[in-house]
Amino acid sequence: MGSKNKLKRFNENETFSNVIQPTREEVTTNFPHKGKWNEFFKNDNPIILELGCGKGEYTIALAEKNPNINYIGIDIKGARFWRGAKTALEEDLPNVAFIRTQIELVDFCFAQNEVSEIWITFPDPQIKYKRTKHRLTNAEFLKKYHHILNEDGIMHLKTDSEFMHGYTLGLLHGQGQEVLYAHHDIYTNPHAPEDVLNTQTFYEKQYLEVKKAITYIKFKLKY
Repeated sequence: MGSKNKLKRFNENETFSNVIQPTREEVTTNFPHKGKWNEFFKNDNPIILELGCGKGEYTIALAEKNPNINYIGIDIKGARFWRGAKTALEEDLPNVAFIRTQIELVDFCFAQNEVSEIWITFPDPQIKYKRTKHRLTNAEFLKKYHHILNEDGIMHLKTDSEFMHGYTLGLLHGQGQEVLYAHHDIYTNPHAPEDVLNTQTFYEKQYLEVKKAITYIKFKLKY
């Protein structure tokens, strides 16, 4: 994507009513929506997050199917989620929002028990050991998710990375977490959940074309 195109998208994001672009300091000191997302959406419906949302394909697809649930995509790359934000406005989806911030700050954006579900879709697996702290399912991130999820909160991890799938499963089992479903190749499994099969990201479609296996884990966190 050219720099001019990126700049155009950044400028458009500034005008979108469903996009929030706080500074890091604003998030960590006094983020105004924390604990008050019901005021932003003007309802008390459940909140579901898509972390590292990219173009926001899951956020948009699920929001279309479930108008009584609020969806929030989070990504640091605003030029990417511009597409999702624009689509939500064009299709008049009032239950969609996007936050441009680092995922490590997610517990500053939401209050304890404020979130119902979290989707992590095709994250960078950060395979090198020194990058462990950046893996979105490492122990520290799981603690953050547990804090903002409600008592019945659900986690979803969908990835093309066998490493990320195995790493996460090992960590969950080691911590005694509740794994509700796990499979290393969901498109060959007749019992895979519909939402996982029916919604495909841009990159996922490319992976499937070259017959790359897509993995999925559904789990609950308890400490």
